[in-house]
Amino acid sequence: MRTLVISDLHLGGRTGVDVLRDPVAREPLLVELARTSRLVLLGDTLELRHGPAREALARARPALEAMGAALPAGAEVVLVPGNHDHALAAPWLDGRAQRPLGHETRVKPGTASALARQVAGWLGGGGDHNVGVEIAYPGIWLRPDVYAMHGHYLDPHGTVPTFERLAAGAMSRMVGAVGDPAVAEDYERVLAPLYAWITSAAQRAAREGLGAGAGRAGKAYELLQGDGHQPVRARLLTAVFPLGIRGLNLLGIGPVRSDLSGDALRRNALDALGEVVGRLGIEAEHVIFGHSHRAGPLADDDVTEWRTPSGAWLHNSGSWVHEPVFTQAAGTASPYWPGGAILVEDRGAPQLLRLLADDDLVRDDADADAA
Repeated sequence: MRTLVISDLHLGGRTGVDVLRDPVAREPLLVELARTSRLVLLGDTLELRHGPAREALARARPALEAMGAALPAGAEVVLVPGNHDHALAAPWLDGRAQRPLGHETRVKPGTASALARQVAGWLGGGGDHNVGVEIAYPGIWLRPDVYAMHGHYLDPHGTVPTFERLAAGAMSRMVGAVGDPAVAEDYERVLAPLYAWITSAAQRAAREGLGAGAGRAGKAYELLQGDGHQPVRARLLTAVFPLGIRGLNLLGIGPVRSDLSGDALRRNALDALGEVVGRLGIEAEHVIFGHSHRAGPLADDDVTEWRTPSGAWLHNSGSWVHEPVFTQAAGTASPYWPGGAILVEDRGAPQLLRLLADDDLVRDDADADAA
């Protein structure tokens, strides 16, 4: 079976960074889908944190329908909810009572939520196309030796002070930290209430604004890292930032660090995901994840960083969002350049594909500027 894994499409957001809303940028992916037996959408397929879900669905529909239509008849689609589209499965998860999730539980989209049923209808292709769609959570076994999960469970273990890391730290103080060993329900206990609050706030967001907590990470990173010409306000924030980090650690919300370098961001995701793999007892040779938007391992990476203490090799599928603050002058050489995918075949290690060329986005950006 030829399986294509893509993550972090963030379709339907209000900021316009989701590149698959553009038909030109969509083409390389559709070519791959035409020869794919199974498509795994590994979380954050939808951006449900910017505004009402109905807006996100309306914007996402053309891309979802195009993807479903591109798949061969009889293909399979598996939706794995992430943190930005946790609402795809939240009603089902809330009603599961004491039944354990394990590493993989599958459910029909209509059982998961009305949102999932709508998305599945578009991905299914309709008519005689016969593309089957299922929800899997918290992850999916692609082969006996290959496991895939979105990766949002890494947030309680991270050291980079993102909004979700700090919120998870505060929630852990209230409901108890994730133990070791752990089960999926331990992570849901800490994280699901945060997602529910953020999703609820998004449904009530002002027409021109963003929901609470949405779209802040890139702006904060840009302000703190700067480009060598920081305004006074940014310089002051940079100066007091380490003091704020120290305060958070004293309050027991950490441990977090003030290092926001590219190396720190990469190590944060890999080390924290390794912690998740160990605590959940995922016995796989290969573990695929998304969430951090940082594809890899790349040719220049130290591959030993991509191996967990338990011995699993990590693979990150990257994202399909274009945020210049992370790509900057590096362009397609940036590990954050959109268009990543992981190919899993019947045997051999998962392969990282980078499907989106520079011209696809340069032309789009120029057209947007002209408009």
